[in-house]
Amino acid sequence: MISAMAASSHRITFGPLVAAIDQGTSSTRFLVFNSKTAELLSHHQVEIKQSFPKEGWVEEDPKEILQSVYECMERTCEKLTQLNIDISNIKAIGVTNQRETTLVWDKETGEPLYNAIVWLDLRTQSTVESLINKTPGRNKNHLKHKTGLPISTYFSAVKLRWLMDNVDEVHEAVVSHRAMFGTVDSWLIWCLTGGKSGGVHCTDVTNASRTMLFNIHTMNWDPELCKYFGIPMEILPSVRSSSEIYGLMKICSSRKSGALSGIPISGCLGDQSAALVGQMCFQDGQAKNTYGTGCFLLRNTGAKPVMSDHGLLTTVAYKLGRDKPACYALEGSVAIAGAVVRWLKDNLGIIGSSEELEKLAASVGTSYGCYFVPAFSGLYAPYWEPSARGIICGLTQFTNRSHLAFAALEAVCFQTREILDAMNQDSGIPLTQLQVDGGMTSNRLLMQLQADILCIPVVKPSMPETTALGAAMAAGAAEGVSVWSLSPEDLSEVTSEKFEPQINPEESEFRYARWKKAVEKSMNWETTQPVANGNGEISIFSSVPLGFYIMGSMLMLIGAKYIAGDN
Repeated sequence: MISAMAASSHRITFGPLVAAIDQGTSSTRFLVFNSKTAELLSHHQVEIKQSFPKEGWVEEDPKEILQSVYECMERTCEKLTQLNIDISNIKAIGVTNQRETTLVWDKETGEPLYNAIVWLDLRTQSTVESLINKTPGRNKNHLKHKTGLPISTYFSAVKLRWLMDNVDEVHEAVVSHRAMFGTVDSWLIWCLTGGKSGGVHCTDVTNASRTMLFNIHTMNWDPELCKYFGIPMEILPSVRSSSEIYGLMKICSSRKSGALSGIPISGCLGDQSAALVGQMCFQDGQAKNTYGTGCFLLRNTGAKPVMSDHGLLTTVAYKLGRDKPACYALEGSVAIAGAVVRWLKDNLGIIGSSEELEKLAASVGTSYGCYFVPAFSGLYAPYWEPSARGIICGLTQFTNRSHLAFAALEAVCFQTREILDAMNQDSGIPLTQLQVDGGMTSNRLLMQLQADILCIPVVKPSMPETTALGAAMAAGAAEGVSVWSLSPEDLSEVTSEKFEPQINPEESEFRYARWKKAVEKSMNWETTQPVANGNGEISIFSSVPLGFYIMGSMLMLIGAKYIAGDN
């Protein structure tokens, strides 16, 4: 008893702490910050499995996502206890999440009715094309005046429509009024505030603005958009601001993290909006680029939505309080950035880790004319071309895996250059430097390459967890919590590292022009209307390039056999 009292007397007091759940595409994290200094005190991370049931399909298990959150909270609370930091000092929890990823669950049983369909998933390509074909002038921007978005496989509405059309359990739950739809934030908040026993079914404006069902001007679900996609509005979560108390945590008291029960969940932002807040880009014209599974460049455009003429999205950046105005952003979205590292590791087996990729690329210092367009999920901004597929070109007998590693890193930088160019054209005011964050920024070679290809400095904060920081700031600043001030004079000074361009602009432009040539070759690769054979099975010849390849191979084999017969 005396030792327990002694231990408690040695607890370190930091003042109010704020935690954040950061649920990303490839991992989940729980992080705890000091609200006065923005210092990261402790965190834990768990990787998330992705499944690929068919070509172009990407799914995750909603229960595994939820379990990973519980595990991260449990481990972080254990670490805080070991550090003698009092868990009861955590005053609020924020949630930030992979956006667009689509879930449907049963509100009576609390069970998911299908796997989460991940934002990268391409199964809705034929649906998207048929929707575009029905619009006047076959215009993919038909809904942009309301949504800020093109009609694309990327966004939630078409994924939800697919679930309703193709999964019996989802269809039946919708018909019997048991279905709940949500993006990952909604699923987590509902589960963490009680689930089927009174859980709060809500989302925030940033996540809602990525569904194609939300009107970014009225800041509400739009009945006409819901009718267009055939989505019943009753299954949608209520839309709230990004900073307010949504509900209180409910966790089993037997867990170490049971100490979090009763703490308000009071911040919610889609991951890219959270990074914008965490980088403190509160002024019109400020921008950041996040290098995660994909790559996302956001530029704050202030209180008015700006429509892009160059393939960018108009999205809600944040709304930091019920009575606060919404701020908007222009966004350039790249599907494959960090995911290319995972592909090189898991699919090709040419590296064992992301650190090895940097070493391999640095060992040659050039791609030797090799260009890699990782259009695994088609091309996102600025092209919005779902028929594109990944290509590697410019190969010679000299090319080796080190050159391919360098080309993969260059691909991330070239894609960023494309969306930065589009953003500069839309705004008319070129960025003079780029603020960056995300997991890939630990790769110093990548950061230097990025500065070289953009011909402007790249600025990386010393604390890389800006996405989680943004969610914590929103949670701590919420009315009824008020432990984190977002006033400019109270924001912590951020220490950072700057990477200056080291090559001449002519060389940069030459490499970029070659990249653009490679992008052109990746387009219009995949046909979307599968051809069924007599048994109702999909024919291999539904892919025109594959058909040519197989026909050519068969002719070569027949020719070789014929020649061999002559001898």
